Amino acid sequence: MTDFFTMQPGETAAPLPDRPVLCTGSATMRRIHRFFLWAYDEAPGLVRSVQPHDTTRAEYVGEVLGNFDKLLHLHHEGEDVLMYPQLAERAPACALHVEQMLEHHRQVTQRLEAIEPVRLRWMTTADAEAGDDLAQRYTDLCTVLQVHLRREVTEVMPVVDRVLTEREFKGAGQHGINQLDKNFLVGNLGMVLATNPPADQKDLLREIPPPVRLAYRLIGRRMYRRQYSTLFPGRAIPETL
Repeated sequence: MTDFFTMQPGETAAPLPDRPVLCTGSATMRRIHRFFLWAYDEAPGLVRSVQPHDTTRAEYVGEVLGNFDKLLHLHHEGEDVLMYPQLAERAPACALHVEQMLEHHRQVTQRLEAIEPVRLRWMTTADAEAGDDLAQRYTDLCTVLQVHLRREVTEVMPVVDRVLTEREFKGAGQHGINQLDKNFLVGNLGMVLATNPPADQKDLLREIPPPVRLAYRLIGRRMYRRQYSTLFPGRAIPETL
């Protein structure tokens, strides 16, 4: 199977500085990007799985999608504040790639901002027309993400690995974690783990704060399985660590 994170014809990686590797950012980025690729590939179908006027399911699905949107926004916000300015300063030859990635972020933000009022309205009405509009907006967002999430890993992250320390890179990820309720993290961690192979799940769990990791083992797995079976009735639940 071809790795999704493979450079496509016509794409060019940022110039690689002649420096040693300082952090494992590329591996970490692949793990979180796999989750976003899965989440937004599923989003249009989840919206369309709601029958017109079934406000109970619309509210549930809409809340889950809103959580995905919040995670995506915070993920990009952390990069905007704690990764890309440092990359631009320490690797000036990457300026064009930095600007392209930031432009991708702007495009994603615009779409998330446009999605939110449609999602909130649909959650209260389960209106068929609003649902179709929302599903199309998520399809459009997924198209943008499929380009951005691949190119960020293939073109930019090899440079990040050489100009940010492990502590600095983890700080960018911690930016989002610090703004999320711990119950929220526990409840959604299973979804992130399920989109990664077992070896990556182990590494991902090691990066999670110990209290959240413990809570996931005690109650989070059950929360994940319940949420997955509610979102995808009849579908086999992917196993996680």
